Amino acid sequence: MTYLSTLLPVYAEIFLLLMACVILIVDLFVADKNKTLTYLLTQATLLGCSLITVASHQPGVIHLFHNMVVDDLMADVLKLLSYLAVSMMLVYSRGYLTVRGLFTGEFMVLTLFALLGMMVMISASHFLTLYLGLELMSLSLYAMVALQRDSATATEAAMKYFILGALASGLLLYGMSMLYGATGTLEVAAVSDAIQHGVQNKQLLVFGLVFVVSGLAFKLGAVPFHMWVPDVYHGAPTAMTMLIGTAPKLAAFAFVVRILVEALQPLMVHWSGMLAILAVLSMVVGNITAIAQTNMKRMLAYSTIAHMGFLLLGVLSGGIEGYGSAMFYAVTYVLMSLGGFGMIMLLSREGFEADTLDDFKGLNQRSPWLAFIMLLLMFSMAGVPPTVGFYAKFAVLSAAVNAGHISLAVIAVLLSLIGAFYYLRIVKLMYFDAPESHVPISIQPDSGVLISFNGLAVLLLGILPGNLMSVCAVSVQQSLMLH
Repeated sequence: MTYLSTLLPVYAEIFLLLMACVILIVDLFVADKNKTLTYLLTQATLLGCSLITVASHQPGVIHLFHNMVVDDLMADVLKLLSYLAVSMMLVYSRGYLTVRGLFTGEFMVLTLFALLGMMVMISASHFLTLYLGLELMSLSLYAMVALQRDSATATEAAMKYFILGALASGLLLYGMSMLYGATGTLEVAAVSDAIQHGVQNKQLLVFGLVFVVSGLAFKLGAVPFHMWVPDVYHGAPTAMTMLIGTAPKLAAFAFVVRILVEALQPLMVHWSGMLAILAVLSMVVGNITAIAQTNMKRMLAYSTIAHMGFLLLGVLSGGIEGYGSAMFYAVTYVLMSLGGFGMIMLLSREGFEADTLDDFKGLNQRSPWLAFIMLLLMFSMAGVPPTVGFYAKFAVLSAAVNAGHISLAVIAVLLSLIGAFYYLRIVKLMYFDAPESHVPISIQPDSGVLISFNGLAVLLLGILPGNLMSVCAVSVQQSLMLH
C-alpha cells in the first residue's frame, strides 16, 4: 500500500497511458464511419486525468523516483490547463477532420501520447526525464502533421518539422551532456548546487548553456530558430496546427523554468543576455513579417513568434513577478490561439480551407456573432483593453521595468504597436469589406458554444484578471521556493 501511495503524484500519467492503449485497441473494433465512441473515450480520459490531478494534489514540492520527477503546484496547474487545451482542440476539430477523413483513432491516440509527453516535461526534475517527455511529445506531433498522406504540403511540413526538430534535440542533448561533464549530475536541483559551490571548468558550463538555450529557443519557435514555425503551421491540417500552437507552449514554459530557473539560476548573468537577444529578435521578425502575410495560418505563426518574444521577456525579468507574468502570458496566449485556429476550422468546409485573409471578408454580414467573437480574439492578441491580452502584455512589461530592463520594455511596446496593425486589419476586413462567398456557415452546436465561451473568456479574464494572475504567481512562488 505504501508503494502505491508513493506513486500518487504520477497517477494521472499512468491513467493516461493505460487509456491511450485501451483506446488504441477499442478503435480497432469501431467502424470507420462511427468514431464518436473513440472521441468520447478520449474526452473521458482527459476528464479522468483532470479529476486525478486535482484529487492527488499535495501541498509543497514532492520529489519521487530518485528525484527524476517533481510534483508541485505549478506542475498541477499547467497539467490541468493542458487537458483543457487538448479537450477544446478535439471539440473544435471534430467537424473539420470528419469531412477530410482524418477523424481517426490514430489522431486521438497520437494526441494523447503527445499530451503524455507534455505531462512528463511539466513534472520533470531531471535532464533525462525532461528529454524523454520532449521526445515523446515531438515524435507524436511529427506523425500528426503527416497524417494527411495525400497532401504534399502536409508531408513537406512534416519533413521540415522532423529534420529541424531532430537538429534541435541534438543541440539540447549536446548542451545537457556538457552540463553533466561540468557538474557531474543530471538532477535539476543538484546541478544548481554544483554551480553554486564552484565548478572547475566554467568554460564548459557556459558552452553547455549556449547549446541548451538554442534547443529551448527552437522548441519555443524564437528567432533565429523559428524557420519551421510558419511552414509547419501553414502545411499541417488546421487541427494539428492548433495542437502544435497551444498546449505544447505550456509544456515549453515548464521546460524553460525547470532548466533555466531551477537548474541554471546561478548562471542567470549569462543566460539573461541571450534571452534578451532572442526576445527582441523574435518580436521584431514576428511582428514585421506577419504584416506581409496573406495566409491566416502563416500570419498566426509569425504572431506566435512575436508572442514567444514577450514570454521570454517575462522569464528574463526574474523573480515571482517575472516568472508569474510569463506563465500568465503563456496561459492567455494558449486561450487566444485556441479561438483563432478554432475560427479558421469553423469557417472551413468540405474541400475548402478558410485560411486566407480574404476568407474573413464581410464575416459580419454572414454571421455577426462569429465576427464579434473574432473581434475579441484579435483585440486580445493585439493587446487592446479590456481584453486579457492587454493585461498579459502589461504584466510582462511592468515586470521587465521593475527588473530594470526599461529599454527592452520600450522596444516591446513599439513592436506591439506594429503588431496591432495586422490584427486590426482582420477586424477591418470582417466589418468593412463585402463578403467574397455567401455560402451559409454551418457549425456543430458544441463548437458554436465553445467558440462563444472562448471569446467571452478572453473578455471576462481581461476585466477580472486577478484570480488567474494570482494562481500563476502563487504556483510559481511555491514551486521555485521564491520569497
